[in-house]
Amino acid sequence: MKTIATIGLDLAKNVFQAHGIDHAGNVVVRRQLRRGEVLRFFSSIQPCLVGIEACGSSHYWSREIEKLGHTVKLMPAGYVKPYVKRGKTDAADAEAICEAVTRPTMRFVAAKSAEQQSVLMMHKVRELLVRQRTMLINSLRGHLSEFGIVGAGGAKNVPKLVEHFHEIQDTLPEVARAMLWAIIDQLQRLGAEVVKIEKKIVDAVRSDAAARRLLSVPGVGPITASAITAAVPDIKCPGSAPMAQN
Repeated sequence: MKTIATIGLDLAKNVFQAHGIDHAGNVVVRRQLRRGEVLRFFSSIQPCLVGIEACGSSHYWSREIEKLGHTVKLMPAGYVKPYVKRGKTDAADAEAICEAVTRPTMRFVAAKSAEQQSVLMMHKVRELLVRQRTMLINSLRGHLSEFGIVGAGGAKNVPKLVEHFHEIQDTLPEVARAMLWAIIDQLQRLGAEVVKIEKKIVDAVRSDAAARRLLSVPGVGPITASAITAAVPDIKCPGSAPMAQN
């Protein structure tokens, strides 16, 4: 096999597509790789430039391929699209990635570390639980209102609503009481989980110098400071481009 200078790697769930060229731009490899074959393939070739479209799993593959001595550059998918020459297929996408990564005006995305992804996961899980808690609160209010129990809006007023329910629950049918208690119990469990995650986020901020500096900005609290330091690309990455929190 001729020396590979650049590879475009199109990621997938199970079957990846690799498109490699030499220094003259000649195609020297065009093949499919199953998930278990990817790292074996990259360990079998000389270090080269590897282009990958930025997505959630791209940060993992970037770290693993770089461990094998390759230079990996992530690019926003929107910046790669103009280089697709024909109908969208895995092979065409890999070829487009291979060409795009060599363009001098291309902008890249800094690969996130495992630690950054872990912090972002905390924020996403917290956001999910908060949404679920809001759904439960709305459900509780709706069901209680059917029995004439209405309280002030806002999550902070839920304890008063629950207290009111405690006072009059014996006047409600047994099935209604059971269903309302199911919602209240779930609310309490979710609330406890949110508190645990927020404590972990605060602890993470305390151990991160950049996040601590952000706390000095008016209006920036631990949650925001943590999210910014985990999501913002490394400004030292040449041609850094913004991207969503993957």
